[in-house]
Amino acid sequence: MIEAPPEPHRIAVLALPGVLLLDLGIPVQTFGPDSHYDVTVCADPSAGPVLGDGVGLTAPAGLEALRDADTVVVPGYQDPEAPLPGTALAAIRAAHARGARLVSICTGAFTLAAAGLLDGRPATTHWRDAAALQRRYPRIDVRPNLLFVDDGDILTSAGVTAGVDLCLHIIRQDHGAAAANTRARALVAPPQRPGFQAQFMERLRPDACGDELAAVRAWMLDNLALRQSVDELARRAHMSRRTFIRRFQQEADSSPMAWLTAARLDWARELLETTPTPVEQVARLSGLGSPAAFRATFHRHLGTSPTEYRATFRA
Repeated sequence: MIEAPPEPHRIAVLALPGVLLLDLGIPVQTFGPDSHYDVTVCADPSAGPVLGDGVGLTAPAGLEALRDADTVVVPGYQDPEAPLPGTALAAIRAAHARGARLVSICTGAFTLAAAGLLDGRPATTHWRDAAALQRRYPRIDVRPNLLFVDDGDILTSAGVTAGVDLCLHIIRQDHGAAAANTRARALVAPPQRPGFQAQFMERLRPDACGDELAAVRAWMLDNLALRQSVDELARRAHMSRRTFIRRFQQEADSSPMAWLTAARLDWARELLETTPTPVEQVARLSGLGSPAAFRATFHRHLGTSPTEYRATFRA
């Protein structure tokens, strides 16, 4: 007797008002052509037209698609702090309560948070929105540097390409490496980037909002290759060590040495991205110590090695 093939895994992709079209396309293009999955794009009809990036979008299904879905994917949308339709939040909660897997891409994490489903859990979102997510939902363990977080029944990812990484990770979890690699080749995407690899932020160094120590910070940036100590920097600021640390924290929202390390990493990343300077010389020019110390610091903050980082940008 020939057994019937298993039913495809049902995925509902929820398009919220202002959905980002690229984020919406990620689960559709990653899961849609795979025979293991049945993908439906849905929207809340009570929320009005779904508009993304100035393009009108009509979803083929309503929130009823969430009632039968095995996985619900929430792509990012333009204003993550905008009020969300209560009916959509209720449908997401109901889907989770009956055992559906929940997935967010980019700012879609704000929807899962608004539904109260991320409290006490690790989660991530686009690095630009991570601070807002943490501020608005302090009970979430926001991991701003990660590409994606797999917390079992709820998975969250950073922006755009990290959403592809997460979808391929899901295929790998569901159907093995061969299936994931097949989809990756079709998408011309890396077969696997681990979720703990850091998001490639524009800059690690936090912005400063005060001017009293602006000259000292400028000197720090101009002399990254030199040894710098808190005591020396305090003398340059004509302050006691304790006062300098306090004022620096107030202006830069960071300790002096943490700010300096972030600035050095930013300079090292720029050298790796734009020049053929050997890694050993990048370590010296950035002031991050010996090549071994540089590699350890780089990996701790960015989740990858300097060589792998350079290869990613050159590719």
